[in-house]
Amino acid sequence: MNAPAHGLDLPRTWRPLGPRIAGIFGGGSLVAIMTVLWLQLDQDVRDSVTGLQRGIVIAAFLGGFACLYALVRSRATARPDGLTVVNGYRRREYEYAEIVAVRLPPGAPWVTLDLANGETASVMGIQGSDGSRATTAVRELRAIVDDAHTPRD
Repeated sequence: MNAPAHGLDLPRTWRPLGPRIAGIFGGGSLVAIMTVLWLQLDQDVRDSVTGLQRGIVIAAFLGGFACLYALVRSRATARPDGLTVVNGYRRREYEYAEIVAVRLPPGAPWVTLDLANGETASVMGIQGSDGSRATTAVRELRAIVDDAHTPRD
């Protein structure tokens, strides 16, 4: 089998660096700060907190962590047969024939795909805030999509 013209081994996965750092350190910091604050309360104040109040705080934490986890798990994976995009808890599969263009305009938060049906799709796995990593990822993804559109002899 010949090597692909784009020179990248597939599957190839891109994940955003910024949201992963924010998720790990932000989540860890939140737990540490809330633990210290709880321990600094007087014992009689802690004893006055009801089970319902504790449940609400725990539910809020779990909701926050669910949001952070959704950001952290975002990714784009190029396979020989197509592109898998995971944005939060939603997973989409695209055949390369569906992808018309890969775009990351200046100031955009993440990559968008122009699709053959006239729609666009976000790719949160490649974040503009990652700077040169994002630029490299866009070049690689464009090369893979262009290579998939090139007829084989």
